[in-house]
Amino acid sequence: MTTDLTPLQTAVAGEHAALWVLGVVGAQAPEDSTLRERVTTAYRLHRAQRDHLIARITALGGTPVPAEPGYMLGDVSAQTAGYAAALEVEQKAAAIYADLVAHTTGSDRSWAVTALVECSIRQLWFRGSPEIFPGTSELANR
Repeated sequence: MTTDLTPLQTAVAGEHAALWVLGVVGAQAPEDSTLRERVTTAYRLHRAQRDHLIARITALGGTPVPAEPGYMLGDVSAQTAGYAAALEVEQKAAAIYADLVAHTTGSDRSWAVTALVECSIRQLWFRGSPEIFPGTSELANR
């Protein structure tokens, strides 16, 4: 189990930002669109991840970092911009969870691995492309 709260705090801060961006993208996405459906699902999953992190930090005796009053986001009224913003959310979340995997052990690490995999899969929902994990490119060239 982790006792250093910093990686968990970083992850919860990232989830606060993800929820804010996904909320804006979802509100701008056309009703009955694939984008809105996917963003709504991603929002629910990120909310569950945020809630898990908050509970974990609290259980370890910490006070979770609060959300910022707002976050930088360009115009996402066009669907292509909405897809790009949602993709960026998942890319940033995957990077945060990869760091959490590196800095935790036990059940915290197992949970972070699952969160990382889920973020990676959601990147495909938002027009991302599969990438080789760092350090495995040499294996792919054999």
